[in-house]
Amino acid sequence: MKDILADLTPGEALVGKDEDSRQIEDELLNISMSLKDLEELTLNAEQIQDDVLKEILTLNANTEYLHRFLHGSSDKELFKKNVPVVSYDDVKPYIERIANGGEPSDVISGKPITGFFLSSGTSGGKQKIFPVNYKFFEEINFIFALRSQIISKHIKDVEEGKAMAFLFVRPPLTSPFGMPVSYATTGFFMSDYFKNRPTNCYTSPDEVTLCLDNKHAMYCHLLCGLVQRNEVVSLASAFASSLVGAITFLENYWKEICSNIRSGHVSEWISDLSCRDSVSNILGGPNSELAELIEEECNKKSWKGIITRLWPKTKFIQTIVTGQDAQYIPILEFYSDKLPLISPSYGSSETMFGVNVNPLCKPEDVSYTFMSYFEFLLADEGNKGEIVDLVNVKFGSYYEPLVTNYFGLHIYRMGDILQVTGFHNSAPQFRFVRKKGVVLSLNIEITTEEDILKALNHAKLLLKSSLLILKGFTCYADISILPAHYVFYWELKATNINDTLRLDNKVLVDCCCVMEESFCVPYRELRKKSGPIGALEIRVVAHGTFDSLMNFFISSQGASVSQYKTPICIHSSEALAVLEKSVIARFFSDKSPPLGSELQY
Repeated sequence: MKDILADLTPGEALVGKDEDSRQIEDELLNISMSLKDLEELTLNAEQIQDDVLKEILTLNANTEYLHRFLHGSSDKELFKKNVPVVSYDDVKPYIERIANGGEPSDVISGKPITGFFLSSGTSGGKQKIFPVNYKFFEEINFIFALRSQIISKHIKDVEEGKAMAFLFVRPPLTSPFGMPVSYATTGFFMSDYFKNRPTNCYTSPDEVTLCLDNKHAMYCHLLCGLVQRNEVVSLASAFASSLVGAITFLENYWKEICSNIRSGHVSEWISDLSCRDSVSNILGGPNSELAELIEEECNKKSWKGIITRLWPKTKFIQTIVTGQDAQYIPILEFYSDKLPLISPSYGSSETMFGVNVNPLCKPEDVSYTFMSYFEFLLADEGNKGEIVDLVNVKFGSYYEPLVTNYFGLHIYRMGDILQVTGFHNSAPQFRFVRKKGVVLSLNIEITTEEDILKALNHAKLLLKSSLLILKGFTCYADISILPAHYVFYWELKATNINDTLRLDNKVLVDCCCVMEESFCVPYRELRKKSGPIGALEIRVVAHGTFDSLMNFFISSQGASVSQYKTPICIHSSEALAVLEKSVIARFFSDKSPPLGSELQY
């Protein structure tokens, strides 16, 4: 996206040079975004679309993948006519040839592929990987700089303070051929674009962000943020679930943190030396007065408003509260005394989409202004596959975005469903509605109907050996207690009709465990000890409960008896009440699921 901004943004003389001749530090020092850039981009949205597509095709027309359809041409009309809409399974063989077989990048990309990003997860416990190069980091820099300017316009003096940002990395992996594979955030934080940024606005030093032990990093983020409490003007995390997890962590560790502040020494279990040294410098020595102040606030009966009590100059919270993270809005409002919740931008492992130009809107009204090159498929029933350009989408309509990027994806279906909510100049704004196929999600994990049914099939084998039958089930994501966890309601019956239902604790606990083992890799990573997802729970309900549930939906929502299907996931509090009053037993997984020894994608 940034390459078309040569006349808008300083430092763009780098565009078009070979990667070896690029000077990342020089570009970073010359980034100077302004709101004028946003206006020019959105006023000329159609021209921007054409320019970006032309650049992408000029770079990639001779790749093996596109050459099949374009025969070396970079004509955009030929591209739209000949290049098909694809899903991941269509492009996976090309990606794997580079990642696993070491074939040249020009299989799919005109510029060298420098690594791969992991998606958050798909059905079957496997993840997708997407090729990337420096262009993706340029796009992230562009969006981050732009959204900072937007927030500064709406909230005064934020540049005079610091953000307590809960940023984390995970140990990078490698493909079978040895190429780096990581989550997008890890890749960015470990890149020179992050490390060599011109200014540092965070309370935590980079050594904390780059600490590979997330528990150690979380502890140090909180310690640094509390020591600098009077400089904090915002709290930030990638997703709302992460921020709620940080407050939960503080509930468990505030006494130890206060002890560190009082003594001026970091706890010995923080074993990463660079992390310890950098945090010790910020700690600066004993501070009994600060320790007592924090203890006084944390000792109070209620933690309502704990964020503004501990960080009194906080003006807003910056984190994603759209999609599945909308479920955390009430608890964040409770902790923050209803500080503004800003969802700043919309991105994915495939691309960066756009920014929220109205950051102080209500969370339920968040929309993102799209830039760069995108096409769309109507998500309405009856759609015959007609592709719509970005500037031709219709207000109120629902679409699935099609991604075309610089490094190998062309007219790619990513599975998000969006609604057009308006326009900023000529650029459309979209509200995130949902991901296709997602049933449960608490953090970055994605659990689909297929995942759940596979997990249930594994659990049924245990039930069968115990002469039990699963008569009915549904589920929901319980965030009323922390850590949040998956809850499954089961109605069971004995295999032999005259037998009394007997619940074997070991069997039901094993059922919880085997279901967790069936879920995707991100779920299993997040379920590890002290992780943000708690143990899966099975709540056994009395005989006839699912008949009562059906009656509820028929009487309250006008469902048809002939067409009624038990919802695989319950969202209605009234429906949950029907289930809850019939619970006769509860069982929890008693161990974290294994992660597996190999990267799966």
